[in-house]
Amino acid sequence: MNSFLVCVTCLLFLIDGAFLERACSKQDVLDYLNLTKGNEKFTTCRPALDWTHPTIVYFDIYLYGILSMIEKSQIFVPLLWISARWYNERISWDPKDFCGIKKVILPKELLWKPDLYVVEAVEKEDGPLNPYLYITHDGNVTMEDDHKIVSTCTMNVHKFPFDTQTCHITVSSINHSDKEIKLVPASNSSKATQVARESILTQGEWEFLNISVSKEKDIYEGQTYDRIKYTISVRRMPLMHFINFQLPILFFLIVDLASFFIPDRGEKLCFKVTVLLGISVLMLILNDILPSKSHRCPLIATYVIVIFSFMLLSLLETILVIYLINMSSEQDTKRVQRPEDLSSETDKCKGNSSDQICYSGVEAPLESLMLKEIYSKEKMNDMHLLQLILEELQTIKQTLVPHALNAQTGQKYWLGVVKCINRLFFVVYLLSISLFLGFMFREWKVE
Repeated sequence: MNSFLVCVTCLLFLIDGAFLERACSKQDVLDYLNLTKGNEKFTTCRPALDWTHPTIVYFDIYLYGILSMIEKSQIFVPLLWISARWYNERISWDPKDFCGIKKVILPKELLWKPDLYVVEAVEKEDGPLNPYLYITHDGNVTMEDDHKIVSTCTMNVHKFPFDTQTCHITVSSINHSDKEIKLVPASNSSKATQVARESILTQGEWEFLNISVSKEKDIYEGQTYDRIKYTISVRRMPLMHFINFQLPILFFLIVDLASFFIPDRGEKLCFKVTVLLGISVLMLILNDILPSKSHRCPLIATYVIVIFSFMLLSLLETILVIYLINMSSEQDTKRVQRPEDLSSETDKCKGNSSDQICYSGVEAPLESLMLKEIYSKEKMNDMHLLQLILEELQTIKQTLVPHALNAQTGQKYWLGVVKCINRLFFVVYLLSISLFLGFMFREWKVE
C-alpha cells in the first residue's frame, strides 16, 4: 500500500513537472482565436455579438509638440500621441492555458478598428504609423499612434504679436452613429494638460497653456454622432516680433520727431521722405505675416498705419513751411526791384546848369559818372569829382535803404509765422503720438 502511494505521488510530480516545463508562444494564442488574415469575422464587422450593443471607444490625445502655426493660411500643425481602446467581444482566452500569456501584439490588418477621423484635418497623414494593435486576454484592444496633424485653425490676430490662439482637434466616427460607437474621453482636461506640459518637446514661437476636453453631439441626416473636442490654447512669444518689427517703427517715429531740429529745410525734407520709405518697407513685411482676411483689424496694422499717417502729416507740414518761406522771399525781391517805387526817388535832375544829369535805378551812378567825366572833364578838378560821387552815393542810400528795411520787416514777419506753425505742430504732434502709443500698449496688454 505504501509503495502504491509512493508511485502515485511520483507520477503526479512528473505530470506537474512536465506542465511547468511546457513551452508556450503567442502564436498559440492566435491559433486558438483563429486570428488569420483570411478570417473576415474579425475584420469586416463591429465586434459585438449583439448588434444593439454599442461599442464603447475610450479615446485619448496627448500633445507633445507644436511644429508650426501659419497665420497667413491659418494652419495648425501639432504633434499628438493618440490612443483608442475598445472591447472586442469575440476575443478572450484563459492565461492559465497559455503559460500565463495575458497580452498579444498583432498587425492591424487582423482586427476591426473604429473609423475615427479628425474633422479639422486638411492633409492626409504621411508619416510612419504604428502597424500593430495590443490585445489582452479579456478582449480589450488598444491602438496607439503618433500623428503629425495638419489642421485648420481660425486664428484671431487682433492683438498680434501679443495674441493667444485656441485651436480645435475634433474626433468623430465617419460611418457609425452613437447607437453603434460611443466615444468617451479617457482623460479629463486637467490630466491632458498636465501630461502635455510634462511631455512637450518643441513649441517654436508658441507657449503651451492648456487643453480642454469636451464631448459633443453632431446630427447628420437624422443620425447622431459622438464627437470629442480637444481645445488647445497657446500663447505667442512676442519678443522677436517686438524687436524685429515694432521697435524699428518706434525708432523711425523718434527719428522723425528729432528731424524737427534740423536747421536746413532741404535736408529735413529729404530725411523725412527717407524715413517714410522705411516705414513702407515694414508695411510690406507685415502684409506677408498677417492673413488676408480677418474679422477685426489687427492692432499692429492700426499701429503702423497711424504712425505712417503721423509721419506723412509731418512731411506735409515741412513742405508747407518751405513754401511759405520761399513765397515771402519772392515777394520781398519783387518789392525791392519794382521800378514804379523807385521812379519818384531816382528820376531827379541835379541843378539847372548845362551839366545837369538825370539818373534812374542802380545803374544811374555809373552812367552819371561816365557822363560827368565825358562832358565836364575839362571843367572840374579831382576834388569836385569826388564830391559829386559822394553826393550820388548818399542819394542811392536814401533811395534803397527804406525798401531794404521793408523787405527785412516782411521777411521777419513770415519767419515768425513759420516758427509759430512749427512749434504748434510739434507740440500737437508730440501729444497725439504719446496718447496714441499709450492707447495701443493698453489695448495690447488687456486680455
